[in-house]
Amino acid sequence: MADTFFLNDRFLRAIIGTMAEPTHHPLPFAVLSRFQAAGLLQARASGRTAAETSLDLGLSRQEVRLEEAGIIADGRLLLDWQQLQMIAASENGCFKVQDNASEEIRGFSATTHRAYRLFPTAAAPGLLLAGFTMHRFKDISPRRAAMEMVRAAAPLRGRVLDTATGLGYTAIAAAGSAAAVVTIEIDPGSLEMARANPWSQELFHHPAIRLVQGDSSEEIASFADGYFGVIIHDPPSMSLAGDLYGEAFYRQAWRVLGNGGRMFHYLGDPASAMGGRVTRGVLNRLRTAGFQRIIPKPRAHGVLAIK
Repeated sequence: MADTFFLNDRFLRAIIGTMAEPTHHPLPFAVLSRFQAAGLLQARASGRTAAETSLDLGLSRQEVRLEEAGIIADGRLLLDWQQLQMIAASENGCFKVQDNASEEIRGFSATTHRAYRLFPTAAAPGLLLAGFTMHRFKDISPRRAAMEMVRAAAPLRGRVLDTATGLGYTAIAAAGSAAAVVTIEIDPGSLEMARANPWSQELFHHPAIRLVQGDSSEEIASFADGYFGVIIHDPPSMSLAGDLYGEAFYRQAWRVLGNGGRMFHYLGDPASAMGGRVTRGVLNRLRTAGFQRIIPKPRAHGVLAIK
């Protein structure tokens, strides 16, 4: 239901390009969350000996056998029932599963000194960074939220800058129609989560995407005037990335956009008290930086600033 709350895929594809489902680049291991685990446990409880499930967080589906030892996939024991029950009981974890062993996909970044983990939803997972959710997931999936941001910035002509890679959903969506996408990520931990996320694999395979590891507030200065046609700016919260809400960054964004270029700026829920406070300050700084035409995009939880 979450994936159909907003516009349907056919209409979105007509606006932002050819992307429907990510091109499948299978990982060498399965990834499960409570959503898949609960379905398999229910199938076993009902006495079934086989079930259709997803071994990549809903990206694809296949049939598995339900035997006394556990889940059998491709003729091999994938996971025993005790471990599957543990996964089903985890509200906030996604698990790497291989050869009857499971491990939660989480870690700690030595660069930013922050903990990170994949956060399960009924579809593509989100990212938890230092306890903060980096994606919308209420009434909309993280992937669909990224598609809404791309839609808010459309049409995507020429080169696109994605200032905060995260799990790569925005860069992947933009690559469906942009000539090239440059996406920047400061945290190696986020990229580690993306490498383990089945829904993120096109980030590392799509020929139009160039991934840069660095600080967007610094890397943006390396691009020539007018280099980009569109910027999609979806920074972490102000408490985690204050520089990405500053006038100096906005001046650089204005500089690297061509004439008529557009920057979609994610600001959070406009109906919330925090979203309102952040938005007022951001709008003032955007205008001071040179963006005189600013259009609210409430469906995408942000604004479109036009040069």
